[in-house]
Amino acid sequence: MTYVSLSVVFLVIAAAVLALALAVSHDRRGLVHRWWLPAVCSALALVVLTAVFDNVMIATGLMVYEPDHLAGVLIGAAPIEDFAYPVAGLLLLPAVWLLLGRRFQRGAGVDE
Repeated sequence: MTYVSLSVVFLVIAAAVLALALAVSHDRRGLVHRWWLPAVCSALALVVLTAVFDNVMIATGLMVYEPDHLAGVLIGAAPIEDFAYPVAGLLLLPAVWLLLGRRFQRGAGVDE
């Protein structure tokens, strides 16, 4: 299994859980309206931090990749595949928040 296929699996699962969470939400439109800008800003921050720290870890020898399993696209020394995991986390965290928030919400009302 290549790193790209593994990354795609994580992204698809995270996107599916987010789609499910939004599908069962009563305020889907409001959530998307309120969350799109913070999500984009968070994604940019995560991508920049991933680029910086992955390059440092690769340069110091903490991480080594098998070149045959990489897509070949690098940002510095970091393979593009490394950026899928923070993005998957960014998709998955709000989804889990929504799904668990519905379960543990004390009063009926708006999903936050």
